[in-house]
Amino acid sequence: MTQTRLTLTTRKPEAFHIASILDPQFEEDGITCVLFETKPDSALWGYSVYVESAEADQWTAVIRDRLGHDCFGLEIEREDLVDKDWVSETLRELSPVSAGRFFVHGSHDRAAATGKRVAVEVDAGQAFGTGHHGTTAGCLDMLEVCLRESSGQLGLPRRALDVGTGSGVLAIALAKVCHIPVLATDIDPVAVAVARENCRLNGVGSHVRCAIAGGFHHPLFTEFGDADLVFANILARPLEALARPMAAHVAPGAQIILSGLLPHQRARITAAYGRHNMVLQRWHIRDGWLTLLLRAK
Repeated sequence: MTQTRLTLTTRKPEAFHIASILDPQFEEDGITCVLFETKPDSALWGYSVYVESAEADQWTAVIRDRLGHDCFGLEIEREDLVDKDWVSETLRELSPVSAGRFFVHGSHDRAAATGKRVAVEVDAGQAFGTGHHGTTAGCLDMLEVCLRESSGQLGLPRRALDVGTGSGVLAIALAKVCHIPVLATDIDPVAVAVARENCRLNGVGSHVRCAIAGGFHHPLFTEFGDADLVFANILARPLEALARPMAAHVAPGAQIILSGLLPHQRARITAAYGRHNMVLQRWHIRDGWLTLLLRAK
């Protein structure tokens, strides 16, 4: 299956405005969309969507329909991508990533992990999430904040959820530090299989239960009990939908770490969770991606 990248390039304010218009459409249809600075300290930003090449004309028409036929006077750049596993090809060569006390690396960098406080080994593969992406690394940064706060009066979490676990990096990192039960779920069976194997390789298979589940409707969540800490590293639209059901599965005072977000989506997601008594505590941006930390009342 070949892919085509459709890109609009303009000044930062206009790019963010375009993202606010197009994000809901593409997220609802499960289409990857990215807002990015074209060059460091550049005035120009790009907004790209990645679609199947056979549907490129259809999605170009959707963009024109949403923005107006002339797309604010911008050209829709089209680039056909070579059909290969870009995730594996690119991430295989990436250097290890440090986030707080965590050191995420591939098997080819195992020697570099010697002596590191908390090493998590995950190779690039079929499941999303190797720690290199700004959303995963951002969640690890925020987990470090939670763990430091927990060393005081709050105490460490007793049980945790990793919703949309991907390769299992976040569940592994938490289990290595806290040695608590973690329920790691994903809608993708391949991701769940990869996460389960990664947990075994990292020595936390007895702490992390990996399961196929979409949202919070699976009976496993009720069986598991209310969580003191939750990761949900997905996209804005599904995160909005998770706010109400998540509220029923977190303990009072629970810490909720959300990512997979662009900076301009902060107010929207904060409001959605605030309506269900999960209040923003802090936020940060890593590599252009937003991570939120909320606390349940």
